[in-house]
Amino acid sequence: MAARYRSLLHGDADRLRAHTKPGVWSPLEYACHYRDVLRVQLERVRRAVREEKPTFAPMRRDERVTEERYNEQEPEHVAFDIAAAAGALASALDHLSPKSWEREGLYNYPTQQLRSIEWIARNTIHEGVHHILDIERLVGLRRA
Repeated sequence: MAARYRSLLHGDADRLRAHTKPGVWSPLEYACHYRDVLRVQLERVRRAVREEKPTFAPMRRDERVTEERYNEQEPEHVAFDIAAAAGALASALDHLSPKSWEREGLYNYPTQQLRSIEWIARNTIHEGVHHILDIERLVGLRRA
């Protein structure tokens, strides 16, 4: 997926920063969000391996958009960061023992629920695909 993000993030930076629908992130903001999902999920996997059923803090996704100025970041840097974060997460998952995939942590969003590392990995892929589709719709490559 990192290659697809890279291709979507090349081009007109103004178009990637545009808010074309009220209350909807820009394409660049979606990409920054996914980069941070990868980073947060890596830390959650590491904690689940180290600790017995850790509690995961919410990632504060909406607050990060403003606090970290997602829309002011350089698209090509974000694309690079997505690739690096995806590689780091993939490497961590590659090194898990079969039993480690079952280890769990407590998610607090949207409700409290124990989630396995396997679920974390699957959900991270789902989020990546979902946000590619969001970006493609916003830049006109896909219909709603």
